[in-house]
Amino acid sequence: MRLLVIDDEPGLRQSLRLLLSEEGFEVAEAADGEKGLALALAEPFDVVLCDVRMPSLGGLDFLRRYRGGGGSALVIMMSAYGSEDAAIAAMKEGAYDYIPKPFRADEVLLVLRKAEERERLRREVESLRSALGSRATSPQIVAVSETMLNALDVVAKVAPHTTTVLLTGPSGTGKEVLARELHRLSPRGERAFVAVNCAAIPEALLESELFGHVRGAFTGAVGDHRGLFEEASGGTLFLDEIGDLPTGLQAKLLRALQDGEIRRVGDRATRRVDVRVVAATARDLEADVADRRFREDLFYRLNVVAIRLPPLSERPEDIPPLIGNLLERHCTRLGRAVPRIEPGALRALLDYAWPGNVRELSNALERALVVTRGDTIQAADLPPSVLGGERGSGGMARASRPMTLKQREGGAEAAAIREALRATDGNRREAAARLGISVRSLFYKLKEHGIRDA
Repeated sequence: MRLLVIDDEPGLRQSLRLLLSEEGFEVAEAADGEKGLALALAEPFDVVLCDVRMPSLGGLDFLRRYRGGGGSALVIMMSAYGSEDAAIAAMKEGAYDYIPKPFRADEVLLVLRKAEERERLRREVESLRSALGSRATSPQIVAVSETMLNALDVVAKVAPHTTTVLLTGPSGTGKEVLARELHRLSPRGERAFVAVNCAAIPEALLESELFGHVRGAFTGAVGDHRGLFEEASGGTLFLDEIGDLPTGLQAKLLRALQDGEIRRVGDRATRRVDVRVVAATARDLEADVADRRFREDLFYRLNVVAIRLPPLSERPEDIPPLIGNLLERHCTRLGRAVPRIEPGALRALLDYAWPGNVRELSNALERALVVTRGDTIQAADLPPSVLGGERGSGGMARASRPMTLKQREGGAEAAAIREALRATDGNRREAAARLGISVRSLFYKLKEHGIRDA
């Protein structure tokens, strides 16, 4: 990592240069804020160590001008006793961390190692995004794993044809998204895409929804009604949860697929439809066929091209680019800037097994955006299930577990900190004194527990 040290004390600059050079860092120096700003904007640095109080240009003004000039390095403020408030103000402006003066060598190295880990994770996400950009076919689809890329290759190959496609995989893996992509890439892409969840509509109504009905076909049928097959004619009909289709309707669906004709409920005439059918299920249809819960002939008619979407636990390399993509989509909808993710929160997101797959990941990120009070998602902003999740054997999350002693202690500590802040009207120095800890310790605990205000 390349570091820039900005401080008007020559002795401190020399000490830091010797210490950090021995640890393998490449170190540059600047004797004041103006020179440091010019150097920081002219050359690429990973981290800038900047003093808060300097005669020509203070650390807070340096940070504002550096960010305004497009500087992207992590900025760590160095503050003498009595200037912690200035350091905290700088962090609100976007500084990564601060180190109080005088400091020990191990304190500096600890902060820098944390920064190094954060940069490593950031570069990992960027590289995955770059890989994604060269293979993904739609902004809605994020994939870098070999299994998902293979699935997308099959979609691209089968899209030009009217062949029926069966999408399988656990709930939440994005089967409808893939079906929409197949439709988009097909010659029918400008026509209707109609989706129906076969498990969500009562059996008594499903036939009418799929095939339509004529006036007087049943009580309440006061007029003719076009079904979803007719609505999708010329386009694509997506039958989700096809494994839950009632047995009586399976024969009628098979006839529609084979003959390209449907008959409205209560009608004697048939109607031609030109529909490309894509079906999806989280069930094991072959097992259902063996148990006579699903027609064998319909299964083979649907299973002309089968595409399996693996769960996220089988493709963890897709999680980082998914996080970036989903955050951007949620933030666009919510009308807010995309926040940073602090390393602890990112590590929790990467370590969790996501039994609910992409849908659960999307919901967790939306929740974090709603509850966070700043421009950085903290670990505390994530759902408790994510923070308590582990990868068990085979990459699956373990079942919900009772709260550990460490978690209980953390909750009690956070409650005590909030109470101290309320009692002191948010004065962190007084709150630290009440808690019997240093201001610096309090500051780190505020970050650890994601506490923004009293």
